[in-house]
Order: sequence, then C-alpha cells, then structure tokens
Amino acid sequence: MNDPTSILERPAHPSFWQAFMYWLKLGFISFGGPAGQISIMHQELVEKRRWISEQRFLHALNYCMVLPGPEAQQLAIYIGWLLHGTRGGIVAGTLFVLPSLFILSALTYVYLAFGNLTFVQGVFNGIKPAVVAIVVFAAWRIGSRALKNNVLWTFAALSFVAIFALKIPFPYIVLGAGIVGYVGGRVAPDKFKMGGGHGAGKKSFGPALIDDDTPSPAHAKYDHLHFAKLCVASVALWAAAMWAIPDATLRDMGEFFTKAALVTFGGAYAVLPYVYQGGVENYGWLTGTQMIDGLALGETTPGPLIMVVAFVGFVGSWSKAIFGPDMLLLAGFAGACVATFFTFLPSFFFILAGAPLVEATHGDLKFTAPLTGITAAVVGVVLNLALFFGWHVLWPKASEVAPFSGHFEWFYALMSVAAFLALWKYKQDIMKVIAACAAVGLGYTFSM
Repeated sequence: MNDPTSILERPAHPSFWQAFMYWLKLGFISFGGPAGQISIMHQELVEKRRWISEQRFLHALNYCMVLPGPEAQQLAIYIGWLLHGTRGGIVAGTLFVLPSLFILSALTYVYLAFGNLTFVQGVFNGIKPAVVAIVVFAAWRIGSRALKNNVLWTFAALSFVAIFALKIPFPYIVLGAGIVGYVGGRVAPDKFKMGGGHGAGKKSFGPALIDDDTPSPAHAKYDHLHFAKLCVASVALWAAAMWAIPDATLRDMGEFFTKAALVTFGGAYAVLPYVYQGGVENYGWLTGTQMIDGLALGETTPGPLIMVVAFVGFVGSWSKAIFGPDMLLLAGFAGACVATFFTFLPSFFFILAGAPLVEATHGDLKFTAPLTGITAAVVGVVLNLALFFGWHVLWPKASEVAPFSGHFEWFYALMSVAAFLALWKYKQDIMKVIAACAAVGLGYTFSM
C-alpha cells in the first residue's frame, strides 16, 4: 500500500514576507518555555507548512542545544537563515523576542507604578509559590535527564555546595565543570555519555522544502571570508553599541549581560543565579523579592524565559533614575532594551557564523563530555535557586543574619506543593498552574 505522504507535493519556497509574518506570529504565541516553543515550531514548520524536514529540524536543534543561550530562539534564527540567508536569520531571531520585550516592559511598568495596589499584590502573592514549584520542577526535569550515574550526581552535589555554601560565581562553576568533564570523558568515557536531546525517531510528514537530502543553499556553504566578516561585524556592533550608551549604569548592564549570554549553558534557569548575583548582590539594581516577581512575569509572557533580563534592566534603570526622577519610564525601557540587546547578540553570531559548518555535515551532534559535566552541575545550581526563592517566599521577613526569622507562610508552602504536584504528577500546563495560583492568591489576600 502506498504511503499517503508520497503523493504530497513539495511546498513552494515562502517569500521573505510570508516568513516575516510567521516569525512575527511566533513571537506572540511562544509560551511554554523552550520545550513549548520548540514544539510550536515543529508543529508549524515540520508538520503543517513542511518548510523543513524532521531530520534537518532535529539536526539544527542539536547544534543549538550545545550552545550557550536560548536554544528555541537560536533554532528560529537557524531556520530563518536556511530559508532566506542572513536577513532571514536576523528577522526570525529578532521577532522571536521583540513582542516579549514590549509586553514585559509594559507589565514591569505596571508592577513598579501600581505594585502597592491590593489587587496587584494579591496576584503576585499567588504567583510566587507557583514560581518556587516551577523552579523545583525544572531542577527535577533537568536532573532526571542529566544525572545518569553517581559521577554526575557528584557533579550536581559539588556545584550546589559551591554556589550555596562557598558563594562561588556561576561562570567559575561552569568553567570548572567543563574542565573536569573533559578530563573525565577521557578517563571514564562511559560515565559521560548522554542520550539524545529532544528528538525522537524520524517521522515523515511528506516532502519538505528543505528535505533530508536537499543540498544546502549557496548562502549556507562555509566561506572563510564570510566567517571573518561576521566576526568583525559582531565585535564592531557590540563595541559601537557600548560606545553609544550614554549612562554608566547602562554600560554596566551591557557588559554584564554580555557575560551572562556566554554562560547560559543549561537554559534560563541555570543562568538566573548568575543574574541574581550580579543584579542583586553586586550592582544593587533590584531586590531578591523583585527578582522572584520578575521570574513570575517572565513565565507569563511569550518569548524565552531568559527575557527576565529585560525586567532586571527595566527595574535597575528605574531604581537608579538614570535620566532623572521625571523620566523613569524612559529610563526603565532603555534598561530593558540594553539588557535584551546584549543578552541576545551572541546568539545571532553563534548561528550565522557556526551554522554553515554544521550544514556541511548533516550528521547528528552529540553532547560532548564537557557539556555533560556542565549539564550535571546545572542541576545543583538550579536547586540552589529553588531554595533561594523558597526562602524569600516562605520566610518573607527573614534576613541573612536571621535566615528563619519571622512568620512561616504555611498557606503559600501548601500552594507550592500543590503547584509542583500539578506540574510533576498531573502534567499540567505551566500557564494554567500560574493562573490558578494567581486566582487563589488574590482570594487569600482579600480574605485577610
């Protein structure tokens, strides 16, 4: 019996503006974190539109997963680049985050300007326990995939001790885990093997525009001169943006978020402790409680979760009143734009410069031993983040001097447990859990 997909015709090549409208739409509907965003792209680009085959889609995704930065946004850049060259990649990656920048900036303004209203406080009182559960669930999800043996469990435990007790900065933990992983991969390679990432078995949805055996387009072929031009252009763009920044606080943000972009192995949850260390402890741009609120807003808006950096930039510039007390909104938006620009700029370079090398092989990329070590270490870092958030939510009056002082919030503790069970056991959508917790928190606040 003939395969029904064999009678489907290969789709026509989309125009630049057809692709533009799709990437714009994706920027507004990309909820659900990396897994949800990748699923949305797979359903639309592989199954429905058939712009790219399953194998080529997973091949691109595997490359994005071994890079620092948000893999879903990088995957959009990769596919946009395959379809329409450099301008296609730039448009796809920009539109993936642009709607989130404006939406999150607007919500952050409401949070700062009207946060004292009982209604707003009630909503956030409910969302915060959900955030604790979400981060614990993230630690469990990463750990269940990464910690396959006692050696990797030891990596996770040591990274937790390093960041929780020894206060070692996150980049040093990443560097140390990568070095030890590299050595371990040579000494005991069986301990550092990882299974495949998101991909399952190959499945055909009919002939695709960019199919398994489709030759790479001319613009996708590696060229030494083009690579050198991209390197120079990327460095020049970064330097020009830094030079154009008129304020010392914004320049600090540019440097800090550039560093953050280069250590985001393991996704947004892994880099959040680093953002906290810099934003709260080193620069004083925001408080620990505000950081939790920012993550709550990031979970409820489209775009990659690492867009929480826009919240940090907005609050930091607002709190520092960098343009004076009468221009707080402009200051906040400038901070959000700076944080977003410098966080995502490296992702464009990684894809536009590295993808031609990847396209030259069409082979599966495996997690290297250093990446295996880093991923295991990330589990300990995320667990530390969960404890930090839980401490601030359940002991809101506590301090460094008296870490368990004040009233313990039993009601919010039960909400966190219920939210975790909803995510873990009952496989509920994160947005539904957040909405339910917000409603409960609102009711509880008004009843007090």
